[in-house]
Amino acid sequence: MPGTGLVVHQLKAVEGWTDLGFGRFDLFYIRDKQKREVDFLVTRENHPWFLVEAKTAEARLSPMLEIMQAQTGAKHAFHVVVEEPYVDSDCFRHAKPVVVPARTFLSQLL
Repeated sequence: MPGTGLVVHQLKAVEGWTDLGFGRFDLFYIRDKQKREVDFLVTRENHPWFLVEAKTAEARLSPMLEIMQAQTGAKHAFHVVVEEPYVDSDCFRHAKPVVVPARTFLSQLL
């Protein structure tokens, strides 16, 4: 499952950000009433901050990210691909859903 390692790193990040006094951060799984889902939602001060859909190799942007971003108002939405090589880019500069290599995404957490 591609999300296993990502959930551990995201959990460490949200706990670290909270412990360092950057605010209150939490990590959730999210699904709406129509049972559409995205793997992870990170909140900041109880407000949606970013969404993550994790895939092993599928680099085609998940349509669920745009739907869930609209529903939650999350500032960022990432389609994280484990088997993509690192790219030197700030994935948090994007407001619309974006495909990002896992190595790039994880390097920008805590």
